[in-house]
Amino acid sequence: MSHFIQSIFDLLSSLGYLGITLGLMVEVIPSEIVLAYGGYLVSIGKISFLGAVVAGTIGGIIAQWFLYWLGRYGGRPILDKYGRYLLIKPHHIDHAQHWFSKYGSGVIFTARFIPVVRHAISIPAGIARMSFTKFSLYTIVAIIPWTILFLYLGMTLGTNWDQINQAAKPYVTPAIITAIIFTLCYLVFKWKNKKIETK
Repeated sequence: MSHFIQSIFDLLSSLGYLGITLGLMVEVIPSEIVLAYGGYLVSIGKISFLGAVVAGTIGGIIAQWFLYWLGRYGGRPILDKYGRYLLIKPHHIDHAQHWFSKYGSGVIFTARFIPVVRHAISIPAGIARMSFTKFSLYTIVAIIPWTILFLYLGMTLGTNWDQINQAAKPYVTPAIITAIIFTLCYLVFKWKNKKIETK
């Protein structure tokens, strides 16, 4: 682990709950790793599990609110120009826009479990001026189980929390498959409703 990354984790540890929130808001380090480290802090008794869940949820939703408002008021040109500073590349936005256009607002929930799309899906939601209340609700409902999972895995790994990617794979792969199935079901539901309305 580089000295810079270790310094960030030392800072997160010293800040406790606030550190987890800030780590997820800024996302200099992937959220899964921040949450796993949070789980480690729970395992050594530095913070409580419930408090970590709350901190993780707050940090996660604020990060997504920022992307939503950036999409809503900045639009695609701003994101193409400055997105790299947020670690979001144009092809990430392309994928997210495709998903949002194809599946509608309901994809805000399911996309949170799918790599590449999940970090950028808030942007097309903002561009499309999706209801902020609905966006927030779908996002929070998806963030909570994701936060709980990685905190729990971080707890069980203890000092080996940095092996989170390998530990999470048996859980993340089924989550991705389930999210895709839910997305397809949602698409069929929308298609059937549209068919009924046109009769």
